[in-house]
Order: sequence, then structure tokens, then C-alpha cells
Amino acid sequence: VCIMEKQVVESSVERTFQYQDSLPSLPVPPLDESLSKYLDAVKPFLNQEEYQRTEDIVKKFENGIGKELHQKLLERAKTRRNWLEDWWLNVAYLDLRIATQIHCNMGGPGPYIEHCWPPKDGTQIERACINIWHTLNFWDLLRAEKVAIERSRDDVLDMSQFRMLFCTCRIPGVTRDSIGGYFKTATEGECPSHLVVLCRGRVFAFDAMHEGSMVTPPEIFRQLTYIQKRCHSEPDGPGVPALTSNERTKWAELREYLIDLDPKNLTLLEKIQRSLFVVCLDDSSPHATPEDYSEVTRLGLTGDPTVRWGDKSYNSIFFSNGTCSAFCDHSPFDAMALITMLAYAEKKTLENEGKWKGSDKVRDIPWPEELVFTVDQKIINEIGCTKELYYKKVEFLAAA
Repeated sequence: VCIMEKQVVESSVERTFQYQDSLPSLPVPPLDESLSKYLDAVKPFLNQEEYQRTEDIVKKFENGIGKELHQKLLERAKTRRNWLEDWWLNVAYLDLRIATQIHCNMGGPGPYIEHCWPPKDGTQIERACINIWHTLNFWDLLRAEKVAIERSRDDVLDMSQFRMLFCTCRIPGVTRDSIGGYFKTATEGECPSHLVVLCRGRVFAFDAMHEGSMVTPPEIFRQLTYIQKRCHSEPDGPGVPALTSNERTKWAELREYLIDLDPKNLTLLEKIQRSLFVVCLDDSSPHATPEDYSEVTRLGLTGDPTVRWGDKSYNSIFFSNGTCSAFCDHSPFDAMALITMLAYAEKKTLENEGKWKGSDKVRDIPWPEELVFTVDQKIINEIGCTKELYYKKVEFLAAA
């Protein structure tokens, strides 16, 4: 954690993204080198006869169509800085038609139970507002390009994935998904600054900025308390977020149906897509100790689908007993970008003993807005079917 903190704050001279345009292009490895590595990789799994046959096939490929294909790669590399990236993104993630929320998303439990935040009923909102505050500060550092550039020895590493931590969302397509990224640095212009909050099947939003300054933990507490009180005293919402847990083509079709049902639904979907991140207020109370993270991990990854927006780059989940977890679509970034941000939040939380030590003053900020989707019986039925299918898959995973 200390190393992560040092990486984040010690960047007063270099700007986070200043070397992006000067990074070297991804080279195409020599064909013979790739084929040699392939043979080394398969050798432990083959007997002598099988290996000899494989070696003959590889040699034939190298002297035949392999040359032609390799030349095509070289031509592709002339017009792209990374000849592999689009292929990898599409094949590994965006072309998948299975339910990505269960099969591909990543996440993990917050480590706070090991120090200042052991499980305790009634702490959900209090802890959430502090964690959100530190996460917003990381967003602010990133906007100002003060997050330190990562390196391997003296070599600068690509920082583009950090742009996808915030204001990013996967968008379902009938045959291929896409990624919507709306983050901008301060020098690039205006950036979305609102948060989306999910609670008991309902969706709310409020801005993290007010009159040019970030909302404070007491102000976030006010907003989350308002949402929680409403959701606990009024009927549950329809649970539209659960649709993101469906198979991709089905979700894409239902999304289009929602938009056709009422154009306002597109506005609401885009508001969620553009949001900084999603805050999930989960009624579950997972058992958690420093020695046993299993239940909080399980519920973080396979919990209530009505309080997860599975397509969002970052869902910050807060359980009723004050434990927490991260839940992310994997397509925009790898785990290390996320870990840098989470480690920053943990370090800041530890420095302040898990408390807010600033002013308790709360400005007269606008109350959260509820995002009410227009739904019909078809959508209600599809939400029910999606939840049923989701929990069957979760049960199968638990049994496995």
C-alpha cells in the first residue's frame, strides 16, 4: 500500500498522460521466434510421435501460408500503434455473448476489516461516504494528471487504462458490444461528475461537485441517507439493473426495446453510462474476518443483480454491516489500474483512522434525482426471468 501511495502522489513534475503519444509501437515478433515458443509450450503434453508430427506441421506452416500471414501482420502494424489491441479486445471481451457479469467481471473485497472497519451493523452509509470521498479525490488527481506514471525499471508504461476507471461503461450490442468512455482531463475539458446509486431495485443520481468544489463526506452522507430512507420506506423498484446480468445479445435487444418504449429511457441509460461510477447499497450482511474473506468475496461477485450495473467499469458495493467490495467490467482495464486506485483509498482511510476529520458543514446541495425507467409488463417479466437465470448460474457456481 505504501508503494502504491508513493506512486500516486509523487508526480508533481510529470503529467500522468504526457508520454502517451511517444510510447513505442507494439512490435510484431519474428515468425520463427513465435513458432519456436509454440513448440516449447506444447512439448510437455505430447509424446514423441505427436511432437514430431506437430513439428512437421509447424515447419510446413512456416514455409507456406505462415509467411503470407506474417506479412499481413507487418502491414497491419504499419498503420497501428498496437496491431493486437483491437483483436484482443473484441475476441476476448466484446464479442462474447455469454453473461459477462458472472463469467468475465472482476472484483474483490475491501481490506478494511483488517484495521479500522471490522463488520458492524449500522455503518454502511458512514463508511460508504468516506470511501467515496477518497475515490473522488483519486478521480480529481487523475483529472489533474497528478497520478504518477508507472514504469518498468526506466521504461514508461502505457497509462491509457487509467482513463477508463471513471465515466466508462460497456454498451451491449446484438453481435458485438462497445465501450463508452467519457472521462476527460482538466485540460481536455468538461468531464461527467455525477454518481449513480443503486438501492433495492431503484436508481438515483447526484453530482459529486457543487459550485466548483467536491462534495464532502457529510454531504455524501446526506445524499445516501436520503436515498436509503426512501428505499426502506417505499416499495422496491423494478430492478432494471438486473438486465445487465443477462446474455449480451438478449440484453442488447431488451435495451433497444426499452429505448423504443420511451426515448426518456435512453437519456437515463446514458446518464448511468456517463457517471463517474456506481455506488451499490446492498442489504446483505456477509460474514467477514481478516482470515476469511470468502463470503464477502462471493456476494461481491455474485450478489443481488438489482443493485449492480454489470456493464459499469466500477461498482463500489457497500453491505449493510459496513463491509465493501469492488465489482468491475473487465473489458476497459486490467486489475492493476483498479488496485492502484483502491490502494490509494485504503491508505487515505488508514491515515484518518477510518473517520472524517474535516468540517461537518453541509451545503444546500440538490437532493438526489431518481432515474425512473418507463417499463411495461414485458420488461417486468424479462427482469424476473433474468434474475431467475442469474441465480441458477450463481447456484451452479457455488455447487462447483
